[in-house]
Amino acid sequence: MSRPIQINNHPFRFLLYLEWVLLAIAVLTAALPSPSPRFNATFPELTICSLIIFGIMGLRLPTNSYFNKLIYTACQILLIVTTGFFGGRIARLFPFLYIILVTRSCLIFQLPGRLLVTMVSFSLFLLTLRYRLFKSPLSLPSHAQERFRFFPLSLALIFGLSLIFILLLMNAVISERQSREKLAAANEKLRQYALRIENQATLEERNRIAREIHDSLGHSLTALNLQLETALKLWQSNPAKAQAFLARAKELGSKSLNDVRHSVSTMRYNPVQDQTLEQAIASLLQDFQRSNGISAICLINLEYSLPSDVIISIYRIIQESLTNISKYAEASEVKLEITTIKGRLCLTIQDNGKGFDLMQNTTGFGLQSMRDRTLAIGGEFKINSHPGDGCQIIVDIPLLSLIR
Repeated sequence: MSRPIQINNHPFRFLLYLEWVLLAIAVLTAALPSPSPRFNATFPELTICSLIIFGIMGLRLPTNSYFNKLIYTACQILLIVTTGFFGGRIARLFPFLYIILVTRSCLIFQLPGRLLVTMVSFSLFLLTLRYRLFKSPLSLPSHAQERFRFFPLSLALIFGLSLIFILLLMNAVISERQSREKLAAANEKLRQYALRIENQATLEERNRIAREIHDSLGHSLTALNLQLETALKLWQSNPAKAQAFLARAKELGSKSLNDVRHSVSTMRYNPVQDQTLEQAIASLLQDFQRSNGISAICLINLEYSLPSDVIISIYRIIQESLTNISKYAEASEVKLEITTIKGRLCLTIQDNGKGFDLMQNTTGFGLQSMRDRTLAIGGEFKINSHPGDGCQIIVDIPLLSLIR
């Protein structure tokens, strides 16, 4: 704890109130005259002043500097000793002051400091008791002296046990309080972690939705745009062929609408639903050839039954690659190969287009989407391309860990 212990942040405020009650009784006892001169205080003003200062010190306990703690404890001991030696009948109450001292030490010291203050308190109690007995010996009959002989020992034993009880009780109470504080801090950390995970999950879900829309709706709209452009060019020279392109554009428009419905509503649209990967890729290449007039060569050799997430990722990567080729490559031929070798799946997509400089264009959302999909299933994504030399995309996915 860095802040001093005060009334507003006192961990056990009832102890503070108990101190005030005991000190008020002690001050009242010192202020009232005693019927017996034997028990009058030698310096009542000094005793009352010491008790008031002792009580005020309880309003602010140091917790930051070890030196301040030592000075604070030494001042308390000095005030208690002063009260014990000059307090007259109030000295009967000075053991309670040592109990208050031990209680305060438990709030500002660790266990070694608490033990040291407890031993010092007990030692000073014995010294004060011995001083008072020798200073004012009682004039008692012999039989009464025999009974009184063990009284100091009993008093010291009771006081020692009381100090031990207070020390153990305070240790238990403080430990329980510290445990509750640690538990509250752990709960707060857990709540923050949960909130952070929730935010991260929300961000990932947004990225996934964006990727789905980009890969599905973006591909369909690109093909639709190409169909409309071709129909517009052929409208004057070959209306019949232009009408065929328009019909195909209408199909793509319907497909785009379905993609939007699937993406927005559930985001669980499976593009290869009720199809094998080979069938889905064949349909994709057929649409690609028909829309762009680019020749596509496909070779698929699968030795394993692939998990659905791998199938969807492979399909989406091929779909995005074909979209990029139709948009930017100006290619006349595309080669696609999928093979499984030694527990790994290798996908290669290569075109003979104009290529591009990897240092200038590798940050688009489409490329990032393909890379993210590959990394999500533990694979490696690689692009080889040079201006005028086409583009090659290689996806290497370990299958054994996914199939188990």
